[in-house]
Amino acid sequence: MKQHELNSPFDKKKSRKRVGRGDSSGSGTYSGRGIKGQNSRSGGGVRPNFEGGQLPKSKSMPKLRGFKNRWKKNYYLVNIRDLQNIKSLKSLDDSHIIDLEFMLNVGLVNDLDHPVKILGDGDVNGPINVEAHRFSSSAIKKIESAGGKVKEIL
Repeated sequence: MKQHELNSPFDKKKSRKRVGRGDSSGSGTYSGRGIKGQNSRSGGGVRPNFEGGQLPKSKSMPKLRGFKNRWKKNYYLVNIRDLQNIKSLKSLDDSHIIDLEFMLNVGLVNDLDHPVKILGDGDVNGPINVEAHRFSSSAIKKIESAGGKVKEIL
């Protein structure tokens, strides 16, 4: 095998099509732009999103008002009623502490990524010891009046 018999390992790059170089080239005279009109001119053509003069989709949609707070904390909301039901179903003693992991195990919260807030909807029959990130004022009143303890965690 000689040097002139070697083939290139890569395909040769195809050179770009040169337009306006005679009719026999296939892209002579009008250079593939057709005759006259907006698109045949230099700088011609319509902007992106132009829909031929009809009202664009983006204009026909209503404006979004306000803003979305990027730093808002989304809490899992758990009512006292749910805690009381779990306590009676699991037959927990009064000294048992209902914490986040317990709520996760019984299905009151889906994960531990979001903070938990205890709300005061429902009645408390006996003392409940609860640990959570936030408590509503009515939840604190009901739990403490029933003899339970409230502990806010960070």
